[in-house]
Amino acid sequence: MTLTITKHNEQFSSCPQISPEDVSEVVQLGFKSIINARPDNEGGVEQPLSDNLKIAAEAAGLTYIHIPVIPNNIQPSDVDACASFVSNAPTPVLGFCKTGMRATSLYLSTQQASQATNNVGKQNWLITKMTNFFKNKCLLTKLYRKITTTNT
Repeated sequence: MTLTITKHNEQFSSCPQISPEDVSEVVQLGFKSIINARPDNEGGVEQPLSDNLKIAAEAAGLTYIHIPVIPNNIQPSDVDACASFVSNAPTPVLGFCKTGMRATSLYLSTQQASQATNNVGKQNWLITKMTNFFKNKCLLTKLYRKITTTNT
């Protein structure tokens, strides 16, 4: 089977459901890790179980994680698990689910969470800089007044 893969960036791509037989193609395409975002038994008996996919992935030298996401119901714990995996696992990472959309949404949620954290850090840095500036400005003003009133 030829996989239909959507590359989001150098670190992450997504695709529809894979089978244990597809793992060799995943390796040939250069992926180092897999995220399975699909709950077991969601697609009936034709859907491969996560344990079987994990065995195939690890036998091929890939890092594997199962983060079963219910459609349209990504939880903060799912985002945290994905973010931790992507930041620690060998890249590139291939995420999959039934159509690839949940895996994509899960990854994009990690990116949004990361961006929000970066923005808070930047705001805190700016507030600290401004506070220090005004503290120093006030001290300089007081010193200037003291010097100028003493000399007159």
